[in-house]
Amino acid sequence: MIAYTLPNALPGRESGRADRMFRSVISTERELRDLMGEANEGSLRKETTYLTAECMQFIERSPFMLLATSGKDGRCDVAPKGDPAGFVHVLDETHLVIPDRPGNKRFDGLRNIFENPHIGLIFLVPGRHETLRVNGKAFITQDPEVLDAMPVRGKRPWFGIGVEVQECYLHCGKAFIRSELWEPGSWPDLATVPTGAQLLKGTRRGFDASEEEIAAGLQESYRTRLY
Repeated sequence: MIAYTLPNALPGRESGRADRMFRSVISTERELRDLMGEANEGSLRKETTYLTAECMQFIERSPFMLLATSGKDGRCDVAPKGDPAGFVHVLDETHLVIPDRPGNKRFDGLRNIFENPHIGLIFLVPGRHETLRVNGKAFITQDPEVLDAMPVRGKRPWFGIGVEVQECYLHCGKAFIRSELWEPGSWPDLATVPTGAQLLKGTRRGFDASEEEIAAGLQESYRTRLY
């Protein structure tokens, strides 16, 4: 297992205080604009309040997305969602549904939706640098007509996250190009990356089992409780 040492607080700065840890903090949009300038016309014109035919096609080819929510207290959560491509169902140009599959039942993002319905989505397609961003309002549905149309391996989702689209736009591919995410030659040696079992064991919070036992439990969960 790889051991890491966390750095101490920088000299003269109190640990845990963001205002002490960081200098030259930008605190207003005006300061940010003075530094970076204004958005170009193209970045503003690309935004729509609905899904175009091309956006719908992109979603239909996406097997993976990120779902962001925040609670009334500002606590944020970003959750990965994935299934065979097309798992997110587009109902019309302003409504889509995301199936919810078995998980750890923490319900961080779902609890946020009860408190604050605003939601942000990023759709990815393997090999494509550009992504699709969708923002809107969310609700949790058990509509049988909707859920019956979303089975995988013979199992329909327990419920779905319905989204009313308010904003939709292309996000350029610079982050993917810089990171070389889709380039296998840039991928790290997995022997240098902590495993799921190592990450859990490293919390030191009641994981008394060995790394091997934790890893076996994770694999068993993936085999038997994926859907």
